[in-house]
Amino acid sequence: MHTLRLTLVGLIFVYVATAINRRKNRRAVNGPRIFIWLWLVVSIVNFYRGVFVANYSVATEVAVHLVVFGLPAGVAWYLSRSSRFIV
Repeated sequence: MHTLRLTLVGLIFVYVATAINRRKNRRAVNGPRIFIWLWLVVSIVNFYRGVFVANYSVATEVAVHLVVFGLPAGVAWYLSRSSRFIV
């Protein structure tokens, strides 16, 4: 459940970052790129908590974080390359 919740929060933040950036300068390049770096930091902190605080194995956390980081980051990357996304 935590994985789904964190992934959904990431997707919402992608949308917000892209929407704010588009309203400011009409290009969706910088918002998603900034989001990817910030989301990487959030994912690393969550990974650390999962391994060292909750005592999950590293293999389990790597598999989970492929989804938690990868899905929102992939959407952000796509939106930064796409000119069809309109908010």
